[in-house]
Amino acid sequence: MLIALESGEGIIKITGEVGTGKTLLCRKFLATLDDAYWVSAYVPNPNLEPRTLLLALAEELNAKTDPGADQHSLLKAINRMLLDMARSRRRVVLCMDESQAMPLDTLETVRLLTNLETEKRKLLHVVLFGQPELDQKLANRSIRQLRQRITFQYDLHVLDEREVAAYFAHRIAVAGYRGRPLLSQAARRALYRASRGVPRLVNILAHKSLLLLYGEGGDCLEAGHVHAATLDTPAARQARRWWRLPLGLSRAAR
Repeated sequence: MLIALESGEGIIKITGEVGTGKTLLCRKFLATLDDAYWVSAYVPNPNLEPRTLLLALAEELNAKTDPGADQHSLLKAINRMLLDMARSRRRVVLCMDESQAMPLDTLETVRLLTNLETEKRKLLHVVLFGQPELDQKLANRSIRQLRQRITFQYDLHVLDEREVAAYFAHRIAVAGYRGRPLLSQAARRALYRASRGVPRLVNILAHKSLLLLYGEGGDCLEAGHVHAATLDTPAARQARRWWRLPLGLSRAAR
């Protein structure tokens, strides 16, 4: 993403299913930018009409605008602010989360914003974060000009079983655990199947499973712990077979 941004051309698009870490990646990306060189604007919910989006961007950039200004006046005010930043050798990046919720006419406004440029480079760089539905929206013929300006894109995939185990081990190591491996082979398989490799669900299921293990006084997660956690997690994939749980876990699962 940083390399794509440094190239200075086009729009960056990051897509991924719910829970794969798009918002986390967006925050990490913004935190990585050098404040002396970059000015960042963040719109967490771009389900806005075009004029409201321009108002939100103007507010993020501290541009002086009249709350009752029309779209043309807002664009001029934003352009002036961008030119001022360019003269001070600072570049501006706009990150938009949940972009799949953006109306088509607002997406067209985003394209118009990317038209703002000097003779040498773009004044505004745009990064779109969204669910796979964003690609469906971008396939609309009415915004084909915007689609052509997407020069860099990446799709965040779910984790495979090996990556789920590595992710689990990394998280507990960061938390300070230094003991022997906590995840049995059967629990690893159950955690992967129940979470479908979605990091958010891995976090939830692992947390509940570890609480059950702690309450039991055990020292290794088994498939039964993960299954009990799955029963308490609506978004998790329910196992096809019923594991025989210890009495305490059976009561907790209920």
